[in-house]
Amino acid sequence: MAVPQFRTSINEYLEGLPETVLLRLYSSPATCLAIFRLLPGIAQVFVMSMLFNDEPVREEVFDTWVQKASKQKLYAAMEKLRGMHLIREAERAITLQKTFRNGLRNALTGGDHNHSFGVPCDTEDKHKVDIKFLDEHANKQWESILHFMVGTDTGKVPNNGVLSLLKHSGLMEGNTPNSMKISNAGFQFLLQDVNGQIWTLLLQYLNMAEELNMDAVEVLHFLFMLGSLELGQDYSLNELSDTQKIMLDDLRDYGIVYQRKSSSRRFYPTRLATTLTSDSGALMTASVSMNNAMQKTDSEAGFVILETNYKVYAFTDSPLQIAVLNLFVHLKSRFPNMVAGQISRESVRKALANGITSDQIITYLTVHAHPQMRKITPLLPSTVVDQIRLWQLEMERMKTVSGYLFRDFRDSYEYNITANYARDLGVMVWEKKNKGMFFVTEEGKQQVVDYVNRKTSQGR
Repeated sequence: MAVPQFRTSINEYLEGLPETVLLRLYSSPATCLAIFRLLPGIAQVFVMSMLFNDEPVREEVFDTWVQKASKQKLYAAMEKLRGMHLIREAERAITLQKTFRNGLRNALTGGDHNHSFGVPCDTEDKHKVDIKFLDEHANKQWESILHFMVGTDTGKVPNNGVLSLLKHSGLMEGNTPNSMKISNAGFQFLLQDVNGQIWTLLLQYLNMAEELNMDAVEVLHFLFMLGSLELGQDYSLNELSDTQKIMLDDLRDYGIVYQRKSSSRRFYPTRLATTLTSDSGALMTASVSMNNAMQKTDSEAGFVILETNYKVYAFTDSPLQIAVLNLFVHLKSRFPNMVAGQISRESVRKALANGITSDQIITYLTVHAHPQMRKITPLLPSTVVDQIRLWQLEMERMKTVSGYLFRDFRDSYEYNITANYARDLGVMVWEKKNKGMFFVTEEGKQQVVDYVNRKTSQGR
């Protein structure tokens, strides 16, 4: 299955939108604030410096606002503002785009009268929902998807909407839940942080939404609104559009929002939602909180030790990380806080057969290397790294072709005319003339059989 082409980050997606669509987006103060948060630091300085200044600013003035920044960073910041149509340029003077300026002003000064930041519920929820519960819920829902991707037998299969998204995005391949397997893109997906994983799926969700004639602007408004909501606060569905209510059902399956039941008139954003447009500092805080909810250790980011004899020791009790390792490591022993195994030709070939590349295996081992391994150079044993790559080259030298073997001909004449026919058709894959046999593709099989039958009925 061909992997659909889609943007790799929300910034790329936004820059690819037509100006008319972006101007509709900028009508929402919450969206303007979210987009401001997604801008590079220097671009944010430029925006804030022009936000309450209605007069055009000369181009040369921008250099004075960030004197210590390199020309390259200044240029990149301006290109980002141009790409998202946030500025207007005329006669070497620059102003903020009017709709965006008004929206961001309203977001910062409390002038939002359209409930773009959600409507908090004015009645108390009878069922106590706190931040700890929301973290545990988000973790449970999100990890159930990741466990399914790596093939962990948890007994829980995501619903059809999630399965469709995983397949449509190319993260998994297969037509039924039992036959679906992680793809090359799926393993690369597992190497991302949680926020990156969430946006990868949400961007593909946006593509699918457009194919289903859902308004992309409404979808984006809702996603950006979620990024600005308060963790632990419940919000009403009353001001949501029909499209956004449909989205709520889908996002509930990913753990991005929590509803006690589908008919509930209130919802809670989880930490996966409130950090969608956060800066790196907030994301690090969120990551620590989610790790606490997952009961992971502080050293979880670096837990793998790889020895020159191909033995692997992983100091983790995370079922998900163990399942990922099992994709390319032959695990032999398991202890309360550690698993041990070995990288072998067979374990790597199994991973390669599932679409995982040698470079992805090496990247995973590098990213999750134990702090003790980072004290030596090179980080990973060269002999092991080279051998993993050689095993992939070995696999690439061999190709499998489905087809049919023809043999047991009555005499050499029958063999020769049939083999010549298959060769002329271009369907012959392999031939052993001295043994009187040849192999043809699946597509060519019926044509060769028909030819043999015709010749047999006609006689010599």
